[in-house]
Amino acid sequence: MKEYIDISPEVKKAIANNKPVIALESTIISHGMPYPENVETALKAESIITENGGVPATIAIIKGKIKVGLSKEEIDYIGKQGVNVVKASRRDIPYIVSKGVDGATTVSATMFIASLANIKVFATGGIGGVHRGASDTFDISTDLEELAQTNVAVVCAGAKSILDLEKTLEYLETKGVPVIGYKTDFLPAFYTSTSPYKLSLRLDSPEEIANLLKCKWDIGLNGGVVIANPIPKEFEVEEKLINKAIDDAIIEMERKNIIGKDTTPFLLGKIVEITEGKSLKANIELVYNNCKLATEVAKLL
Repeated sequence: MKEYIDISPEVKKAIANNKPVIALESTIISHGMPYPENVETALKAESIITENGGVPATIAIIKGKIKVGLSKEEIDYIGKQGVNVVKASRRDIPYIVSKGVDGATTVSATMFIASLANIKVFATGGIGGVHRGASDTFDISTDLEELAQTNVAVVCAGAKSILDLEKTLEYLETKGVPVIGYKTDFLPAFYTSTSPYKLSLRLDSPEEIANLLKCKWDIGLNGGVVIANPIPKEFEVEEKLINKAIDDAIIEMERKNIIGKDTTPFLLGKIVEITEGKSLKANIELVYNNCKLATEVAKLL
């Protein structure tokens, strides 16, 4: 395994000393935002974790080497390469490693690699899920399968609102994945703090979340947990505006016949354009908010 994975000295020391380590993905750097906002956001996310008493571990694959804990130079490299970096789900890891190329990890790949390094908490923007029209296309994110089998808690602002949120919740329930609303009874919808979809689990403190995680894994119930942390209300996008932007973006995506793993980057980029940057600002703020909660949970866990 050592020939494939490189854990930074800081992260390795923190894991060995049972310090709170928080995994961060790299697709948000390469495919989620333009340069230099992507790099600035990634470094700020890391600094928020550090300021709150945690150790950040941004994950990516660089020249075929799995990296856990990127340097500033490596984050800048991924940011500048942008969409030229392969968007890596769990499926893509062996190809990227064997070919010696670069890969930016999605939620599923980040979870898997975090589990290899014994990192239990991961902060991201939003998870993937069941895409709209999946009854015809069968387009369902690998993130959901990873959550069903990998022992990592994912702190997010719910599922990306470009998805079918109701079916995503149903899929997670079928797979036995707890979806915890943090101080909310309803699933957050990424750009907005709530949706019509009620959750069966609500917890109101990081202590309660950490206790649930410990109990789940101590009992031997394998799989992840979704910690749905609503975007702060002062940063959410007005519901009518974001819904119209999503609808318009989906129409254009279908017209251009964009499918598969290209759909999410296209839709998110198009929504930024339609909302004149409001969605990008919301995306950045919700990531920061998730980093804070993830650090608190990891410290207690």
